[in-house]
Amino acid sequence: MQMAIPRPVRIILLPVTGLVVLGVLLWGTAPGGLELWLTPVTGGAPLLVLPLEPGERFTLHYYHSVENAPIWEEHSLDKDGRIYIEEERYLKYGAGMGKMPGVGKMVRRGPYEVIENMHMPTGDFILRVGSPGVDHTILWRGFRTNLSRIAPHKAVQFNGRPVSLLHRHWRGWFPHPATPGKDAA
Repeated sequence: MQMAIPRPVRIILLPVTGLVVLGVLLWGTAPGGLELWLTPVTGGAPLLVLPLEPGERFTLHYYHSVENAPIWEEHSLDKDGRIYIEEERYLKYGAGMGKMPGVGKMVRRGPYEVIENMHMPTGDFILRVGSPGVDHTILWRGFRTNLSRIAPHKAVQFNGRPVSLLHRHWRGWFPHPATPGKDAA
């Protein structure tokens, strides 16, 4: 036996249900952070998908191809997903390394030359991943992903993008297969 809902209750229930659904939709489309995608330029599945907060840093670490000296480049994304280089750290000047007039401040930190406070926009960029030995490695939230082992000599696109709150929660439950530590999101 089916029970009928009285007409006055239906009149109230319909708009209340509509408002709840609208509220959930608005909540789900609110800004929820960022994702950095590293994908081969030739196409295919992403090599890395990193959830990030605006201003949170990730590091590209590698060994200079000429001098075999270690280099760290710290990057961040702004709230719109634009990529910035924030700091470079290295043992000594090498080909292509060194102060850029008007960008950042040059300091010494232990044995390292550091250009800090750069906040220079790079936008999305392409990295030609070096061979093992160059060891292009992404450092993020305590995880290390050596791109030179998984994609040597490949061109990789770095692309930042804002994500919705709903997407972020979805990734919290079902992380992207290319997210290191999948439970770190």
